[in-house]
Amino acid sequence: MPDEMTPQFVIDRREAIRRVSAMLGGAAFIGGTSLLAACSKEPAAKGDTAVAAAAPAPTPEPPLTMFTAEEVAYLDEIAETILPATSTPGAKDAKTGRFIGVMVQDCYTKEDQAIFKAGMTTLNDACTKAHGHGFMQASPEERLSLLTQLDKDAKAYQDKKKSDQPNHYFRMIKELTLLGFFTSEVGMTKVLRYQETPGRFDPCEPYTKGQTIYASHA
Repeated sequence: MPDEMTPQFVIDRREAIRRVSAMLGGAAFIGGTSLLAACSKEPAAKGDTAVAAAAPAPTPEPPLTMFTAEEVAYLDEIAETILPATSTPGAKDAKTGRFIGVMVQDCYTKEDQAIFKAGMTTLNDACTKAHGHGFMQASPEERLSLLTQLDKDAKAYQDKKKSDQPNHYFRMIKELTLLGFFTSEVGMTKVLRYQETPGRFDPCEPYTKGQTIYASHA
């Protein structure tokens, strides 16, 4: 979990899911099928004013019933440890904790929801065992040490995981953190190089070390 990250994600949900999965070893994105269902409808054709006029007005953000405000704050702190603010914004700036909650609530199966919720408790218990207090009371160094070990554990589990075995809760947390941040307005405009109107295609362009990629368009 480096201080500075070189983003490899884009705004389009399908591509974002594909790249998060690739970054995490190529395994299928947990909950990805439900998320992509929202992308399956074809947009209205340009100039089709009748269809555009019939489109419903945006609805208010649905309530988050599966997680309390305290749990969202807890998820925010976990996400911030994975993607901390440095010279660029961190996960909390993108309200990644709430994004994670919405994804688990709306896109995960009941089995994965149960694993995720139990995992939140397991993570906190692991912090208490390692450092004598819960995650919210831990120092940044203690948090990073814990999540680094959990990341190693999740990768080892993933390497040996059979198709009928449950997903590892920390993989869920990590991939939702990455997806939530790099598809947020903050992630796209403050970390990636976002251009509202893409320019011409330049196949060869000078590269400066540490330079971030462009955010593509949905």
